[in-house]
Amino acid sequence: QKSLNETFGADKYSEARKEVLTHMFSRPMKMALYFCTGVLKNETLFRHYALNVPFYTHFTSPIRRYADIIVHRLLSASLGASSPIKMEKEVIQKQADHCNDRKTASKRVQELSADLFFAVFVRVR
Repeated sequence: QKSLNETFGADKYSEARKEVLTHMFSRPMKMALYFCTGVLKNETLFRHYALNVPFYTHFTSPIRRYADIIVHRLLSASLGASSPIKMEKEVIQKQADHCNDRKTASKRVQELSADLFFAVFVRVR
């Protein structure tokens, strides 16, 4: 990040260059996927590449997404703070697949919307 900031300069377009290039650099990165560890045998898939940790989970406030509610419940049960979840691992994986499908569709719509906005902006200019 520091080297990128130094590269952009300090003119009136530096912030725009930074935003465009940062977007272009991050776009090809593989999107994170939800999965149930109980259905995967290869533990290397649990790894977070950028953070270089062997086991990783991610969640935000459980009021935001259904996947976060499931992660909160699973973590709570695994820590002994609540009773175990009465869902088979295959059902959890099916829910994870659905969340991944919705997230992918949402990202695609976001990208198409940005492309449309950019096309209109260029046409107007």
